[in-house]
Amino acid sequence: MTPKAMDAVFQALAHADRRRLLDIVRASPGCSVNDASRHFSTSRIAVHKHLRLLEEAGLLTSEKVGRTRRLYVNPVPIQMIHDRWVSGYVQFWAEQMLDTKYAVESPGNAAPDSASLHAPPPKKGKQHGTHD
Repeated sequence: MTPKAMDAVFQALAHADRRRLLDIVRASPGCSVNDASRHFSTSRIAVHKHLRLLEEAGLLTSEKVGRTRRLYVNPVPIQMIHDRWVSGYVQFWAEQMLDTKYAVESPGNAAPDSASLHAPPPKKGKQHGTHD
């Protein structure tokens, strides 16, 4: 994804009404522009401007069926941003957790059993296993 395309996606997602439009279309794939417009108190022209921005960013696609324009969410740009910005962090922390798991489960770091957790500490002076 080019920096310009990524900027367009972030700009499109920056407005609450556009995020709401995406939610509406995601919940009702193939809904008409009129159906989506009914959820807003703003003018239909304002909704059209938001839809245009979402389409330019690649977040919405539409198809003309007769005189009706059907709307669909395109999740690819959001997935691309996720892959670039989130996946690296997820991989890093997953590797950290895996390293921790291996360290805890290694033979030298066996977890103590419950009996040894409640045993009194060894007495000072005589060492266990030594004879007088």
